[in-house]
Amino acid sequence: MKTFSSPSVSIDGEVIRRVREEGKLTQLYVAKVVGVTTDTVSRWENNRYPTMRRDNALKLAEALEVDLALILKKDEILSNEQTTENLPPVTKNKRYRNLFAGLLFILLIVVLFFYFRSSPNPQNLLSGHRHVPNFTAPGARVPIQLEISSEKKLKGLIVREEFPPGWNLVEADPPPASLDNLNGSVRWMIRDPAQLKKIVYILQPPVDIPFDTQVTLKGEVVANPDGQRFSLPVPGSSVLKIAPLHWADMNGNSIIDDLEILEVSDMVDASEQIHYDWDLIEELWDAGGYHFDEKERIFTPLKPTVPSSVK
Repeated sequence: MKTFSSPSVSIDGEVIRRVREEGKLTQLYVAKVVGVTTDTVSRWENNRYPTMRRDNALKLAEALEVDLALILKKDEILSNEQTTENLPPVTKNKRYRNLFAGLLFILLIVVLFFYFRSSPNPQNLLSGHRHVPNFTAPGARVPIQLEISSEKKLKGLIVREEFPPGWNLVEADPPPASLDNLNGSVRWMIRDPAQLKKIVYILQPPVDIPFDTQVTLKGEVVANPDGQRFSLPVPGSSVLKIAPLHWADMNGNSIIDDLEILEVSDMVDASEQIHYDWDLIEELWDAGGYHFDEKERIFTPLKPTVPSSVK
């Protein structure tokens, strides 16, 4: 039985390494996308595997977010060009057939141009939202929620988020594909996502971060609806203030009221993989008030004092 395999191409390991490092991608991330081991990626970058199957090269270019030609050796590209230049002259009939095919191709391009010009912008097919609580205390964990929605089914989705260096991402649902707590970046690669995708992750600021510090979170979504790749900044709240306040206390009055506890309850029900410290939040709500112990870096229930004039 005759078997068929993808043709091999020559790759430039130095370019692959440079592009990966400039994009702040890990070898583990690239290996997951291509479907190989990190050792194989390392061998590609060190030119110990100077060639690879073309289908794997296409996956590698996709993971690095560059054109395939960029990671191929120059002689590989030149040999492809020379192959077409050295073809024998075509006959008269072939010339007419080629001319007819060229006209059909131009006509197809014109039709597609007007079709996509009248079609909705692909970026309108995708939207996102980030929800960040107004406050958190030094060393206190705070949840960040992302919602990504699309009007049509997507084959894949990449979500990137950036947070301040020195902070730690301690939990995430779903688990990220790559995480760099040192530089403050995290990525999710989601294959065959639902049309409404929710991501929740927990950040923990340093215990010595001063009060009144304001930090800004930012990120983007990368997708390819209708085969057109684009990136979209994630809108929504992004500023978080450091204060002696619990993140569930949305109006910052040192009381977790009924409306706030209901909103937290919805968050807990929506993501069972995340630890929200529900028992503590419920205790602070039940007490009617709370206090942040700056020395111990913990929240404690506190019954609100009643003015003597109303006793």
